[in-house]
Amino acid sequence: MKFKLPCRPTLLLLAAVLGRGAEPAPVPPAAAASSPRTYVDFDPGWRFRIGESPAAMQPKFDDSAWRVVDLPHDWSIEGPFRAEYGSGNGYAPGGLAWYRRHFQLPDAARGRQVSLELDGVYDNAEVWLNGCFLARRPNGFVSFACELTPLLRFGGQDNVIAVRVDHSRFADSRWYTGSGIYRHVRLCLTGPLHLVRWGTVVTTPSVQAGSATIRVETQVANEAAQGGAFTLQSDLEDSDGRTVATVASAGSIGAGESRLVRQELTLAQPRRWAPDSPALYRLRSRLSSDSAPADEAASVFGVRTLEFDPNRGFLLNGAPTKLKGVCIHQDGGSVGVAVPIEIWERRLATLKALGVNAIRTSHNPPAPEFLDLCDRLGFLVMDEAFDEFTPGKNKWVAGWNQGVPGRFGYSEFFAEWSGRDIQDMVRRDRNHPSIVLWSIGNEIDYPNDPFTDPALGSAYRPGNPAGTELVRWGRPLVAAVKQADATRPVTAALASVAMSNAVGFAQILDVDGYNYQESRYAADHQQFPARVIYGSENKHDFAAWLAVRDNPRISGQFLWTGIDYLGEATAWPRRASPDGLLDLCGFVKPQGRFRQSLWSAAPMVYLCAAPRPDAAAAPTPADPAMSAESWNWPGQSTLTVSCFTNCAQVALTLNGRPLGIKAEAEAVGGVRSWTVPYAPGVLRAAGLQDGREICAFALQTAGPARRIELHADRTQLAADGKAVCQVEFQIVDAQGVRVPDADPELIFSLDGPGRILGLGSADLANSEPVRGPLHRAYQGRGLAIVQSTPAAGSLALRVSAPGLEAAGLTLTSR
Repeated sequence: MKFKLPCRPTLLLLAAVLGRGAEPAPVPPAAAASSPRTYVDFDPGWRFRIGESPAAMQPKFDDSAWRVVDLPHDWSIEGPFRAEYGSGNGYAPGGLAWYRRHFQLPDAARGRQVSLELDGVYDNAEVWLNGCFLARRPNGFVSFACELTPLLRFGGQDNVIAVRVDHSRFADSRWYTGSGIYRHVRLCLTGPLHLVRWGTVVTTPSVQAGSATIRVETQVANEAAQGGAFTLQSDLEDSDGRTVATVASAGSIGAGESRLVRQELTLAQPRRWAPDSPALYRLRSRLSSDSAPADEAASVFGVRTLEFDPNRGFLLNGAPTKLKGVCIHQDGGSVGVAVPIEIWERRLATLKALGVNAIRTSHNPPAPEFLDLCDRLGFLVMDEAFDEFTPGKNKWVAGWNQGVPGRFGYSEFFAEWSGRDIQDMVRRDRNHPSIVLWSIGNEIDYPNDPFTDPALGSAYRPGNPAGTELVRWGRPLVAAVKQADATRPVTAALASVAMSNAVGFAQILDVDGYNYQESRYAADHQQFPARVIYGSENKHDFAAWLAVRDNPRISGQFLWTGIDYLGEATAWPRRASPDGLLDLCGFVKPQGRFRQSLWSAAPMVYLCAAPRPDAAAAPTPADPAMSAESWNWPGQSTLTVSCFTNCAQVALTLNGRPLGIKAEAEAVGGVRSWTVPYAPGVLRAAGLQDGREICAFALQTAGPARRIELHADRTQLAADGKAVCQVEFQIVDAQGVRVPDADPELIFSLDGPGRILGLGSADLANSEPVRGPLHRAYQGRGLAIVQSTPAAGSLALRVSAPGLEAAGLTLTSR
């Protein structure tokens, strides 16, 4: 089956800053009255308490002794981490907690429509305003909004929003989810005649070299007591802000009605969105009544075409394109799931440099700003909804596949909520040009967890739920997605293609993802010649890549995983999974460099080493996951030195002594390797093209640890209470070489208008507090994350340890 897809845009939020602090904060009168649409930052100044408070929804409840926090906030990452909390969630605490937010609205805001928008609350959120219940949302990953208008008080009176978050059954996921209001929150103020939230849809049904047709569908709502005429003007702007096309439509709308307005624009000489050239356009929607502005919003989108073909694979803008993807969970290491956007920007930029061009949001909808980054940086995205249907999967407590698992979680709400949740995901995200696939689930067909079928052979368990339930639950999800967006294919990541084929689950999908089942590609293509196949989850080994690279029918692969992540831990004290190309701090691991050698077009060469168990055996490349970026080894060691490169030839030297040149044809499993007796000094690899050196890499023996070095990704911060600086700390010798086995306990201090948001290392077993002031280095390094406050000034970070020269760093917040 061919599936041709045009493109859609993303939501642009224009925020007006709300005052911080624990006292009731007034919404500025100008923001409340003068603008057609105003977004008010509602992140700062919440009062927070862990534990049940039965009357906390009441406006007069005394919260003066509660802790003041700013959102996004994840209380689980604050610890303490303990073995009894469960391996799936990274041995982090859950619990039940309340958040309360006081605010005031001026009289000028009367007659406005006011809603509270929450990007994500984990989990089982319940929301009250002024003592009245507004909404509940069990799903911890889905964005939702609450209408506040009928219950608001004006003229300086106190309004109180209360949010109850119930993550008391903390072992409800197979990976770390965090707890709390962990994504952004805002107020949205509009007039009674307004544009519907997530109601503007942009597609490009025709794209040619000289022009593109831009189709716009806009939902207009009228909450006023009377109807009237309106005009909707849609202006198309290029990346420089120039208006390049415009269209206006007039209509009428009754009281309490909603109206869909369809428009078309022609864009001359369109710049197409692609990973190497992520060109973006902005559509400005201006709604007016009686020539007076009524509402205004903006949608960012890209012009591009997609096609999934069973024989040619994935085509972007008509060109065959391999999905070189990674799966990513949503935690940010030491900050938990309340991840500042700068952290994602650094991580995604690093993955991009390795040659990654696609992201799978395993296994849930991500934060909206994450998708904005993917649009801007040029990543193709598989947007995923669920990790389970119902009944639920195993959630391991003692350790992965150890002990007695729990089975509670989202599955308990799936029957009631899944259709609404998946439609809200699609409606929120459908304008992002980066998104190319909607996934209804991950490994829902995992054998006997919980579904089963005779196709499993000797593993068949007749007492388990029948595999035919996959179709019963899956078919309505496919229909719900297509109702919200018919321009992209629906997929799922299949763990047992044999069972899914037998019960018909694979057949209800537009595109089929195979998890770790490369061996089925050829046979399934013969049996299902119209099926589009790709690797939705794959190991890092070379053979899995060859099954994609050398087969034009296979659209691509997504590695498990792009980044080490919290949870899904084997056993205490290890709290995280080690499968990433990057570690918990975002540093590139050896297997990340191996992937760079396969996926990146820029010349590169890299070395790592591992002890040889048998020096007399024939040399074989070391497993990248077991190798180290180190040239500090015991004196009598014999090592396997592995070289990852995309160069035609590599020359290796040790202390200037040639150890040989190896060509691409000599690689085994994509790796060129040498057996080298250890000698301290400098091991250097030079990548050669036609005998000329075009890149190089060296490992150098480090001496005793001498001092601490700090390397910041920026020195200027916005004084907004959100901006962060990521500071890499290293333990180095007298020559500045990182000491790869140094793990001293470091002392951190920060003076000035800021805070240490997180301290971390790549040590998966580290259970120290993430906010200091003490934290150990691991492999001679780690990461400190410094966040600004609303006050401007100079910040001084100091890091020290007994026996080492301390280091300091000055940042400016303005």
